Amino acid sequence: MFVKQMQVGQMAVFAYIVGDQSSGEGLVIDPAAEIERILSEASAAGLTITHIVNTHGHVDHISGNADMKERTGAQIIIHKDDASMLVSTPPMMLRMFGARPSPPADMTVQDGNRITVGGVELDVIHTPGHSPGGMALYTPGYVFTGDTLFVEGLGRTDLPGGSWDVMYQSIMRRLLTLPDETVVLPGHNYGRMPTSTIQNERTNNPFLR
Repeated sequence: MFVKQMQVGQMAVFAYIVGDQSSGEGLVIDPAAEIERILSEASAAGLTITHIVNTHGHVDHISGNADMKERTGAQIIIHKDDASMLVSTPPMMLRMFGARPSPPADMTVQDGNRITVGGVELDVIHTPGHSPGGMALYTPGYVFTGDTLFVEGLGRTDLPGGSWDVMYQSIMRRLLTLPDETVVLPGHNYGRMPTSTIQNERTNNPFLR
């Protein structure tokens, strides 16, 4: 499995290229900006982007959807509870991020669904709290946590649809129960290092003690 972490655009957002180099198929998680650079990295790895996966519907994570879809024809996937956000971002927020409106989702998913690209399988874990349809994506060895769990930090819960209690339960019951060695790949570069592990978060995340 190919995994490439890329910091793009504003707000230190992490986009990820995930793919199967044997089949040449890949997907992009949260293409927030710098679409040309993302596609260049994918091409260098021998991957064609077939899917765009949004961990949630906030503008800082979806602002590159339109450009990525136009360039690749990739299908947009998001949790069903955040699908409406794709087409309802306030114009003021779009201007703030220099973004175009996202196209609607081509496919919605829910907890327990599986997203497949070539031979790579990503299991959908519903992790509401930052947003109603926030989700993590798990494959043995890795979990892409969006804005739910950062490196020794957590996502904010003061936006519409957010809830501290709900997010805390999402983390404790759905993420910290994953194997200790699982690499945590967050939605922003807000920590002292770009990645973590479930064991490190369980032990050192001050918000979870």
